[in-house]
Amino acid sequence: MGSVFVAHGADVILSKGYGAANLEWDVPNTPSTKFRLGSITKQFTAASILLLEERGKLKLDDPIKTYLPDAPAAWDRITVFNLLTHSSGIPNFTGLPKYKTLEPTDAPPAKTIALFGDKPLDFPPGEKMSYSNSGYILFGSSSRRSAAAAMRFVQDNIFTPLGMNDSRYGSNSAIIAHRAAGYSPSPPHGPVNAGCIHMSVPYAAGGLDSTTADLLRWEQGLFGGNLLSPASLQKMLTPFKNDYQAANPGGGVAVLYANRAVGAASTPTLTVTLPADGTWVDFGLAGLPGKPSVDDLDCLLVAASGAANLTVPLMVRIRISSS
Repeated sequence: MGSVFVAHGADVILSKGYGAANLEWDVPNTPSTKFRLGSITKQFTAASILLLEERGKLKLDDPIKTYLPDAPAAWDRITVFNLLTHSSGIPNFTGLPKYKTLEPTDAPPAKTIALFGDKPLDFPPGEKMSYSNSGYILFGSSSRRSAAAAMRFVQDNIFTPLGMNDSRYGSNSAIIAHRAAGYSPSPPHGPVNAGCIHMSVPYAAGGLDSTTADLLRWEQGLFGGNLLSPASLQKMLTPFKNDYQAANPGGGVAVLYANRAVGAASTPTLTVTLPADGTWVDFGLAGLPGKPSVDDLDCLLVAASGAANLTVPLMVRIRISSS
């Protein structure tokens, strides 16, 4: 179940929903269905930090204690760059035992930071890369502004200029038109309604909602020079530490979390190789046509899934290349 958007340059090849956005009401997915972006949110957070750097509001080599003066002494050597590239050594709060008790609660950044703020570093800052949602939560509180102000920055400086009218920070209470429901697997009985994740918890690390078409606008705006300067974009695309892989939560498909960029260091990007005859590889979205008409196999596929094999709706940007 999900929505699929395939484009080559400005040409839309496929934009279609598959399966149900809501199983109980049998509401189908469509191109306008909104899904949670999960960690793709980090791209937008990273771009916001780079915009602030361009405007002279911060520097990537600034110690984070410049903006978080009450941070523990263990964080003295951690820089903004370390947070962006997952090289700070700060433990990933979603991997801590108490995280599950936090997940369903309304948790402003300060409450979430309290979960990991007193923990020792996993390694000295800059020594290696280890995925950590904690660093991106800190970005949401490091500007000495409210969470609402940080959200407005993304709206005013990214969504509005790029015409991303169907994107926003997620909310558990707001009525959001065309939002997909989330499900968890319960074999052998099938999907069940997913447990609650209060969207104040993932926040700047994973709290955005969007559509497949809006993600294309993001892709085109970011790489088309409509958002960041060439120098900032290069920072976003330059590797720092090792790439790494993780298992996709659905279908056993391998997901490359590409540490190729400041912003994309935590971005789920799945590389699929197509056979020479142009047929499509089955990557787990039920009902995808077997042979869409694609002249050039180097395309961008954006797949958003509210499928039963995902705890919450998740959107994945997929780069396809020919073999």
